[in-house]
Amino acid sequence: MTISALVVKELREKTGVGMMDCKKALEHTQGNFDDAIQYLREKGLATAAKKSDRDATEGKIFIAVSSGRGVVLQLACETDFVANNTAFSEFGIKLTQLALEQGVGTLDAMSGMTINGSSLSQSVSEMVLMLGENVGVKKMDALASASLGHYVHSNGKIGVLVGFSADVQDGLARDIAMHIAASNPAVVSRDQVSTDSLQQEMEIIKTQARNEGKPEAILDKLVEGKLGKFYKEQCLLEQEFVKDPSLTISSLLPAGVTVTSFIRYSFA
Repeated sequence: MTISALVVKELREKTGVGMMDCKKALEHTQGNFDDAIQYLREKGLATAAKKSDRDATEGKIFIAVSSGRGVVLQLACETDFVANNTAFSEFGIKLTQLALEQGVGTLDAMSGMTINGSSLSQSVSEMVLMLGENVGVKKMDALASASLGHYVHSNGKIGVLVGFSADVQDGLARDIAMHIAASNPAVVSRDQVSTDSLQQEMEIIKTQARNEGKPEAILDKLVEGKLGKFYKEQCLLEQEFVKDPSLTISSLLPAGVTVTSFIRYSFA
């Protein structure tokens, strides 16, 4: 049977699949439009299975925030070209917003999400079919706090969601999120530094001092002095603000307000 170019074009616009594949799908289904969509979805599932083993090391970070709750999501693909594709970005935005609206807080819980009547796996398979690359949600987390700040770098490769114990002005919240993106602290404050990390750092300092010929009697005092630098590198509240090194992050916060936690995702 003859398949009109208009119907092929309509199917392409509906699915995002190439013209030739759309024509083959319509020929296979004797011109039935809905069956052709189903056929392409089934083909997409096969395509996704073949491509799921390919490395997806590119992508973008997406964040959605509303009423003291935020979701940050890392959507991966194979190439930067696809990461900058409008359909890819729109898919990431939709997933993140739906996770926020549906109260999803973990990557495992995302499998139960519905996206325009389809499951997450079906929706991802359709994106694989459309974009021709392995696509998938690499990481996802949610954060709830009295106040939230967020920042996604212009290239979409680094994203930060940060929570505060009380209301913080939007500009300051964004500045602190941007600082976290740039400085990559390990923890919020000293009490969150693990014992193992602290012991390892102390041993490194002592070993360096011994190698320099320092006497054992002064090693503990030397360690105490040098740990300050370690804490400044590791602890957000003690770090020098990237936009003004004369200030610390702690000094930027209003009285009685602190950072409760943060999430930093990166493709870098």
